[in-house]
Amino acid sequence: MKIVELWLAIFSAGCWPICFLWMYRIGARQEEMLSDLNKQAKRIENLSKAEHDLIKEVHPQVERIKDGVEELARNQ
Repeated sequence: MKIVELWLAIFSAGCWPICFLWMYRIGARQEEMLSDLNKQAKRIENLSKAEHDLIKEVHPQVERIKDGVEELARNQ
C-alpha cells in the first residue's frame, strides 16, 4: 500500500507544474486577446468619431437642400 501512496504523491507533485504552466498559457492568451480587443475598440471609436464629425458637417447642408427642393416644388 505504501508504494501506491508514494506513486500517487509523486504523480500529484508532477501535476502541479503542468497545471501551473497550462494556466499560465491560458492567461497569456487571454491577455493577448484583451489587448487586441482594446485596440479594435479604439479603432472603432476613432472611426465612429470621424463619422459623427462628417455627419455633423453634412447635416446642415442636407437641411438646406431639403428646403430648396420644397421651395422648388411649391413654385412649380
